[in-house]
Amino acid sequence: MIYSYLSLAQLDVPAQLVSDELTKLESYLSNQPLPAVRWQYQVPELGEGGACSLFGYLQDEPFKLTDFLPQDQHTTQKLAQLQLIVDYVVAQTKVDWYGIYQSTATPEGEQLLKLTYFGAPSRPLFPLTEAFAAGSNNVQVALSRKGRVINNVEQYLAAGGEYYTCDPKVKSEACLPLFDSANRCVGIVDGEAFNNDFFNQQTLALLIACCIKIPHFLV
Repeated sequence: MIYSYLSLAQLDVPAQLVSDELTKLESYLSNQPLPAVRWQYQVPELGEGGACSLFGYLQDEPFKLTDFLPQDQHTTQKLAQLQLIVDYVVAQTKVDWYGIYQSTATPEGEQLLKLTYFGAPSRPLFPLTEAFAAGSNNVQVALSRKGRVINNVEQYLAAGGEYYTCDPKVKSEACLPLFDSANRCVGIVDGEAFNNDFFNQQTLALLIACCIKIPHFLV
């Protein structure tokens, strides 16, 4: 399972590190009460082109997960498990932003739907199209099925790398795919930090362990 994920996502992280983190994560999930589910959240106005958020400018109406998901006991329990994983990642790593997205059919086509997150308000949906991938790390990872880790955004840009800057405080980002039992990409996780070199091997091992567990709780 671990070796398969590392191969599919093309990530060079020791499998034993991931295994150790997976053991700790599973112990945590089995011993913690489930948190409350956030069924709606504030979202920012979008900038030109729609990829980035306009920080400090929130839409009047909150985004409602109930427009896309049933608010039943089954879904509520799964979302609570995902929130527990978010809480664990934040507590263990002190990451500044972390979110879990699921590929979801919408009236506008297949999109990444933000199920739960920690950090500043951000856009809730990302169209899963090649055109949108040109300006979105999240969609690039979802379509390519390959993990993307940038530990120094400034150096990456200076070297000619493609990167859309939404929050200038972000210095490091790790965006990783989620796979179902048939190895289809069914979503992504995205982590952002305000420090360079944040996503070291240990932190990535923890995030990968979460990526292995998260698909069990997707809705």
